[in-house]
Amino acid sequence: MAQGSSSSNLKLIPQAYHALNQFKYEVASELGINPEYKTGYWGNISSRECGSVGGHMVRRMIAAAEQELIRKQSSSTSGMTEGFRMF
Repeated sequence: MAQGSSSSNLKLIPQAYHALNQFKYEVASELGINPEYKTGYWGNISSRECGSVGGHMVRRMIAAAEQELIRKQSSSTSGMTEGFRMF
């Protein structure tokens, strides 16, 4: 690594670490992954299982972001249509 370059593991929002960690354990539990991960050690879990946990996390985060965009868009659109009704 070049001197002065930043690490890719830099936590931009340190408070999010615990929330994402909890989310990871929830997803693993829902998927029925071997409960050995509950000790915090994931070394006995297969790469395929770990990848599926990460993949499901990403899918759920994207779905949540899409729903938030739809919610914001519908709330801003409804305000515009109410303004047009005044005329």
